Amino acid sequence: PTVTKDGVTVAEEIELIDKAENMGVKLVKEAASKTSKVAGDGTTTATVLAEAIFKQAYRNLAAGADAMSLNRGIQKAVRVVTEKLASMAKPIDITRKEDIINISAVSANNDIEIGKTMARAFQQVGKDGVITVEEGKSLETTVDFVEGMQFDRGFLSANFVTDPENMVCELEKPFVLVYEDKISSVVKLIKLLEAVSKSKRPMLIIAEDVEGEALATLVVNKLRGVLQVCAVKAPGY
Repeated sequence: PTVTKDGVTVAEEIELIDKAENMGVKLVKEAASKTSKVAGDGTTTATVLAEAIFKQAYRNLAAGADAMSLNRGIQKAVRVVTEKLASMAKPIDITRKEDIINISAVSANNDIEIGKTMARAFQQVGKDGVITVEEGKSLETTVDFVEGMQFDRGFLSANFVTDPENMVCELEKPFVLVYEDKISSVVKLIKLLEAVSKSKRPMLIIAEDVEGEALATLVVNKLRGVLQVCAVKAPGY
């Protein structure tokens, strides 16, 4: 069983036998889910607001209010409240550790330790950095900082390795070619390979795939010492 008070998680588990009532539940689920996707938090607030709007709207409809006028009034109120909230909002200073801890803790069911962990991660990568969360193999939560980009792909040929003992390929300050399609013919690469070879710098090729004549040519150039190169498949292929 999962112990949580996250609004969208709880809402997803609710199903009612009555079809009419369950339709209302689905609307609330949609509101909570959309809030989670857009803001990443606030699903419980969205659920409570949805209930309040429904109750007041139902009361007014029962009293004879016009449905269209009521809808326009709700939309107008939403705009007013949204503008007010925007004026009250305060920009988050990524350098203020306490701010990050508080926000992260709220999103993690008020778990201060997770808040502190997220604060450490944000302070290392900055506001434009990328943070990924993975399941660990121990009870301890750790933060690993990796400079650059990391994806789960390896070289397309063992002949690209620079360290045979550990079977790894390490390139220092390489040119990086990112190609969105397959590379099968070497014709498109000849001028590029010649220019890179003259520069005496290595090259990393990331493409949907590198195969046939193109891969064979790269391997031959690597083995002959003409060019230090490595080709890998792009993530997602």
